[in-house]
Amino acid sequence: MSLKKGRVNMGLFSKLKEGLTKTRDNIVSGIDNIFNGFSSIDDDFYEELEETLIMGDIGVRATDEIIEDLKAKVKENKIKDPKDCKQLLIDTIKEKMNLGPNAYEFENTKSIVMLIGVNGVGKTTSVGKLAGHLKEQNKKVVLAAADTFRAAAIEQLTEWANRVGADIIAQNEGSDPAAVIYDSIAAAKARHADVLLCDTAGRLQNKKNLMEELRKIDRVIEREYADAYRENLIVLDATTGQNALSQLREFNDVTNITGIILTKMDGTAKGGIAVAIQAEFGIPVKYIGVGEQVKDLQKFDSDTFVNALFDTSDNEDDDD
Repeated sequence: MSLKKGRVNMGLFSKLKEGLTKTRDNIVSGIDNIFNGFSSIDDDFYEELEETLIMGDIGVRATDEIIEDLKAKVKENKIKDPKDCKQLLIDTIKEKMNLGPNAYEFENTKSIVMLIGVNGVGKTTSVGKLAGHLKEQNKKVVLAAADTFRAAAIEQLTEWANRVGADIIAQNEGSDPAAVIYDSIAAAKARHADVLLCDTAGRLQNKKNLMEELRKIDRVIEREYADAYRENLIVLDATTGQNALSQLREFNDVTNITGIILTKMDGTAKGGIAVAIQAEFGIPVKYIGVGEQVKDLQKFDSDTFVNALFDTSDNEDDDD
């Protein structure tokens, strides 16, 4: 790895580590107390560990799977000392959250990416930041302002388009979102865009209307842009903890969610939700937000995330 890239990665790692401070204080200090406080690995040890993980928002299902995997590894490696379990626990969580090789395929092919989620989670901002990332890769990006129920969303996305140098297609407040998508697809084709990024309204309180709206958008995409790679990313606010799971459940009922953007990870003790979501739904966390800047929306990497969460220095060594 080049020295420059190493420095960039170190900067991101430091930012992530700093952003996960509250979550680390919430989970890891309790885990360390268990590893250091028990003299043997028995049922009480596993029960304490289980309770700490659940209290850290890692969720019941993910915790059960992690504990079962840990028990198997402890047995296989004939481990007797609880202190020797910590690295096994870290490795187990990393394995649970591994994205696989094709998580960001949409970056490498003509694609349409819809960002979905309730208002207030940072959806429009995430569209803007994602556009910034893609522009840095010299991609031609078109933004679709299909959250037509809030004038502020259209204005905000227009500001982002100007900031990152992306084209934007917008209509007036109250316009038909599917019509905005239709116009945006026409523009993306005419301008030979690499990626069409779509902001959408998040009106979960009226699920019937939302379903109809998303179905209508789906039909437009299937008819007008059938050859484009599709990605549906739900934006969730990490500070809401378990509520984020219920939002994901609701949206997943009405559309095919392919990935997750977790925002506000720098302001929460509930970052363990990233592990819970993956176990519960099998939908990968693809980006996490740890600040206000474009670079603070980071691609999710299980090794980097878990190293930062447990404050291990492995990542620093890797980047030298």
